[in-house]
Amino acid sequence: MTKQEIIRVRDVMKPDVDTVDGMDTVEAALQKMDHVETKTLIVDKRDDNDAYGIVMFSDIARKVLAKDRPPGRVNIYEVMTKPVISVEPDMDIRYCARLFDRLHLSRAPVISNGKILGVVSFSDMIIKGVRKP
Repeated sequence: MTKQEIIRVRDVMKPDVDTVDGMDTVEAALQKMDHVETKTLIVDKRDDNDAYGIVMFSDIARKVLAKDRPPGRVNIYEVMTKPVISVEPDMDIRYCARLFDRLHLSRAPVISNGKILGVVSFSDMIIKGVRKP
């Protein structure tokens, strides 16, 4: 039996992360986005004792667009999820996929020693991990 190569989260994650402040409006946060492929915004901690948050496009679609709320009058803290569930960069993507499935996640920040290294998604795990382009 051959030993299967372990693919780590760090090998498939996207290192480009857009961060926002919880007090930013949705409109301002979307304008500040630097990365074209971003579907996730990480909400910065207010201080060292705080937790990171997360806002995805689906949150904005459900909580702002679908409810016909003006994005310039809705703060990120109103639509974010906090605390965010994160994964370690050295986690095997098979375990990460199981965690996502069990907790109904589609993406999560990759955090090590309290610092955000990137974001990983089911798509990243499939495209870069299973399919190996």
